[in-house]
Amino acid sequence: MNRRLYFMLPNIDSAHAMMNDLLLARVSANRIHFLAKQGTPMDDLPEPAVSERTDLIEGWEIGTGLGALAGLAAGLVAIAIPTWWYTKPIPMVAMILICVLVGLLAGGVWTAIVATNIPNTQLKRFESRIAKGQVLMIVIAPFQRVQEVRDLVAEKHPEISFDGVWPTEHVLFP
Repeated sequence: MNRRLYFMLPNIDSAHAMMNDLLLARVSANRIHFLAKQGTPMDDLPEPAVSERTDLIEGWEIGTGLGALAGLAAGLVAIAIPTWWYTKPIPMVAMILICVLVGLLAGGVWTAIVATNIPNTQLKRFESRIAKGQVLMIVIAPFQRVQEVRDLVAEKHPEISFDGVWPTEHVLFP
């Protein structure tokens, strides 16, 4: 499973140097993203995707659950309505499944579209420092390389502060 490592860099020059060092350490370029305040020239630094900048994924998850429940309710209402005007009605189980699937997809898509306008809640803690001119670096690394990336950043650039991992580092069992 991949982890997102968050680092705060002092400026864009430091971001360029860190990008080069991570590429030399064989971290894929599509797994390194930089976020700076609006209007900052990023040149060739990759910016986060929409799914990383916004709550798109969380919106999709919530919407699919709510949509499936709404679809189930609609399916139950649909089978309760008599079909005297229709000669061969759809079986009850199929009607409920169709309604649940339509609700699941429609709810997921609608809430994901809405969630693209909501900033990622995990990035809120960095907003004040980004507004002051610092740059957020997000590195998506496999679990077994997390410590290696942290050590590399600390060794090459001591001015960069490590600000956490998502999903968090915690011990499941004492």
